[in-house]
Amino acid sequence: MSPANDPKPVSRTPGPPADARGSATLRSRRAWVVFAGVFIVALFADLATKSWAFHSIAPVPVSVDRREVIELTRAGRSLGELIPPHRPVEVAPSVLELTLVLNRGAVFGLGAGGRWFFVAFTLVAIAFGLYVFARWTSPRDWWAHGALAMILSGGVGNLYDRVVFACVRDFLHPLPGVQWPFGVSTPWSGRDVWPYVSNVADAFLLVGIVVLLVFLMREPGVGEREPASPSA
Repeated sequence: MSPANDPKPVSRTPGPPADARGSATLRSRRAWVVFAGVFIVALFADLATKSWAFHSIAPVPVSVDRREVIELTRAGRSLGELIPPHRPVEVAPSVLELTLVLNRGAVFGLGAGGRWFFVAFTLVAIAFGLYVFARWTSPRDWWAHGALAMILSGGVGNLYDRVVFACVRDFLHPLPGVQWPFGVSTPWSGRDVWPYVSNVADAFLLVGIVVLLVFLMREPGVGEREPASPSA
């Protein structure tokens, strides 16, 4: 027999299983409002800024023709032929400039070519994002819902470009001309810290991924969340 002053073991009631959490999320009006609201705003921001950039940055509005993009791609020629020469618009010196680029690849021009591979990959990523929303979050995880919406809006925004234009319209160049100190060079960027030209969809993708990773690291585990304490 244990002494009377020995602490008694405390039983831990496991949190609701993932299926139950997912079902509650799918039934939550707040979860859908946050998810749909962030998705719509982010997608509109991406498509609207792309349209504005390609009508305003160059001396003349740039209209991207899908057939011309496909013809140049098949011929192995640069899509830069479709963009008139123009000086980048400096928003903030060494911080941000705007310049027009047509990108055949994925985020920041990585993996040029393979357009339909990226279309298929984006569709799979969207399906996975919806699965995470439905199964791995609870109704109160509003910041995870917002992060997933940003990720999906970024994927859908660039997917729209790939389907409609056969390429992605980019115009944001952060840290233009900024180089690594002491002559440092990297395999992915050379001397420049950030040589990539991107768009608002890419920005939403990165922010959403970072927020979602923080959410997953802070979670005790899928299906292992502490139950709410009963009120007195």
